[in-house]
Formats: sequence, structure tokens, C-alpha cells
Amino acid sequence: MDNKDIKVVKFGGSSLADAGQFKKVADIVLADPARRFVVASAPGKRHSGDTKVTDMLYNCYELAAKGEKFDNEFTAIEQRFNDIITALDIDLSLADEFDAIKYAFAHRAGRDYAASRGEYLNSIVLAKYLGFEFIDPAGYIRFDETGAFDLETTRSLLAPKLLATEKAVIPGFYGSMPNDTIKTFSRGGSDVTGSIVANACSAVIYENWTDVSGFLICDPRIVDDPKPITTITYRELRELAYMGATVLHEDAIFPVRKAGIPINIKNTNHPEDRGTFIVSDTAETSRYTITGIAGKKGFSVINIEKDMMNAAVGFGRNVLRALEKNDVCFEHMPSGIDTMSVIVNTESLIGKEKAVLDEITFRCHPDKMEIENNLALIAVVGRGMRKARGTAGRLFSALAHARVNVKMIDQGSSELNIIIGVEEEDFETATKAIYDMFVLTED
Repeated sequence: MDNKDIKVVKFGGSSLADAGQFKKVADIVLADPARRFVVASAPGKRHSGDTKVTDMLYNCYELAAKGEKFDNEFTAIEQRFNDIITALDIDLSLADEFDAIKYAFAHRAGRDYAASRGEYLNSIVLAKYLGFEFIDPAGYIRFDETGAFDLETTRSLLAPKLLATEKAVIPGFYGSMPNDTIKTFSRGGSDVTGSIVANACSAVIYENWTDVSGFLICDPRIVDDPKPITTITYRELRELAYMGATVLHEDAIFPVRKAGIPINIKNTNHPEDRGTFIVSDTAETSRYTITGIAGKKGFSVINIEKDMMNAAVGFGRNVLRALEKNDVCFEHMPSGIDTMSVIVNTESLIGKEKAVLDEITFRCHPDKMEIENNLALIAVVGRGMRKARGTAGRLFSALAHARVNVKMIDQGSSELNIIIGVEEEDFETATKAIYDMFVLTED
């Protein structure tokens, strides 16, 4: 089979939580012969009161690290996998793997090793059920001495292996260090593994299967039944992810973006849904002026006033040096002729307010300065905004009608996004008003 036909498919924890979900996954994979490489997560929650297997493993390892008994806790993990094997009616025993893991736990193999075993075991089960080869990423996905992922080395090892393999299941979430110890990505890192595999085999597409039908235009906890996003560019996704929209692990974007491979977010429980396509660029016209709305609470603004600020060479640099000295990052910095506002994450400022203000005073000698808390930021993102006249006017009209006071506005030079600051208590009202203006009125 030509490489052009390869699809890499990744299934999340909810998609592999029990035998019933395994059967759905098998139907999806076997329905398309191009789905040759499957990346699997550890079993997730089967219901709201359940525990993810990764969390069960962490708990076991914490007990082992303290020298305490963990037999009962480990038996529960064994039961989770054995229940899946029994229900799928496959001829497989994980007894040797369980013994090896228990031994490693007792000999302090490390938290990363412990966390990775859910993906490892689940992938053995899925490979057996599908009749695919099992590939352990510990031999192919590499991190350097500092713990940073090494794409170049990984590709040199993984690409030849995949080229020589017809079909395989690969555990997500982990690889290995130069000394062969297990190293994991951050939580949700199976998304990253899927992206790495897609890069290594030059896949035509990377399908990321989860429990939602792609991205939604805004948070469904704020707006009832928001419309789906059918196509989004990597740049738009980056803007929305930065402001808190989460469906895909952010690090998963880069290996496929580098290779020009599109991502399709799909729903395991509703495979007929189109899902969301994430692409480098698109000629597809966006249905709405905006692509998405995302926001976060928990920001503070440092307001600085000084006459003739615009004539003071290095003023902005000195403000930022004051923040840097106190290890505070800034988010946005809108300014006027005699005013400057610096938006920072409130948490990063806690306990440092006086030191930051004193340092700015020492360096900049402002006429007036104050800190305002309880600010929320909302990003309105969309490639369609570039060609649409009056977007900012419509935005402010919607907020004025909803009686929301805008504290800050910042528009990127790319015309891809507008970020506004509002009081935290107005966050939900503002989001709904923007959605109504740009989605409901355009339907």
C-alpha cells in the first residue's frame, strides 16, 4: 500500500474505556483499510463516578514509593483490563505484564513509567483484538538529555519501522530517554504521539477520535448547543487554544503542521459526523464572520499614566523590565499617548504587587498607577474577519446592547482576532452577546 493512503488514527480514553467502546473503535478502524496505524490511550472513565486507569496507576505507584502495600489497588487495575479481555472474547493473558509492572513499582521505576502502563496494556489488548502488530514507542519515540522531545531522532527511528509495518497499534503518551528510562508527555499526550506517528509515516490525514464531534464555536457551558466549527486553520486554533479552548493537546499541532498534514477531530460515538478539520490554510469560505470565541477569567491590569509618555524613549521597555525582574509575564499591552495598560495573569502577580509597582515607579516615574483585578479576556477569532467590514462595530454594538462595559481592546495586525477585556461578572453575558451577533444573526 502506498504511503499516500495512510491514515493515522488516535483514540482517547473515553473511546477505549470498556469493551463496548473497543467494539466501536474496531468498527471504525476496519471500515477503512487506510487506517493502518492506531494510537491508543489508557482506559478512561466509564461513567461520571469512575476513575481513569492512569489515575489508578499513579495512586498505586505513590503507595509503592512510600513502601506501603498496593496489592488491592493493583488488583483493581488488573480487573479493568481483564474485564475488557473477557467481554471481547479474545485469547490473551496479561499476567506476565502485570507481574513485571508490580515488580517495577516495588523497585521504584518512576512516576513516568507508572503513568505510561495504562497506554501500554490497553494497546496490547487493542492490537490483539484488531489483529494488528504492537509497537512499543519506548524504542522509537525519543527525548533528549534535558527531557525535551527529539523529533529528528524519533523520525529517523520510527519512519523505517512504520514503512516496514503493514498495520500496528502504538501506545500514546510516552517514549524514552537516552538512558532508556520511560518519559511521558504531559497529560493528554497521546494526542502528541498520534501527531508524531502521522509525521513519521507521512500520513495523508491524522484522525483524532474523542467523545466530541470536533470543536464548537464557543463553550457549551455558556451557550446552549453552539454550532460546530467545520474547518479551522492552525493559526486560528492557536489563538483559541491560548484563550482556553481545549479539545486537542496543544503540542500535538506542531509535528503535523510541520509536515502539512491535516487533523480531523472525530467522535467515536457518532462516526458519521464530519467533525472539525484543522488545516494549514484553506480556500473554504467560513460560514460565519468568526470561527470561534474563547475566553478566560483571572487577569489583572496595571494601569499607568504619565504626561508625554509617547516622548519618553524606552518607557515600554522599562515597564517590561520591571515585570521581568519580578518573573511576571505580560499577556497584552494596549496603550494611548499618555497611558499604558499591562494585562497580566492575576496568579502570577500574587504576593508581588508592591514589588512590581515599586520597580515600575523606580524605572518610569509615572504620574499615576493602579492595579485592577477581576478581569476576563475574550478572544473573537476568525479568518473571515479580514474581509468583513464593520466587525469591531458589530462586536461593540452587541456588548453595548447587553450592557457590558469593555475595559480593554486589542486587535492583532493579522486581523485574525480581536481580544476584549471585561469584568469577570460580565464574562458569560458578553460571550453570549457575541455569539448571538455573529452566529445566530448570520444563520
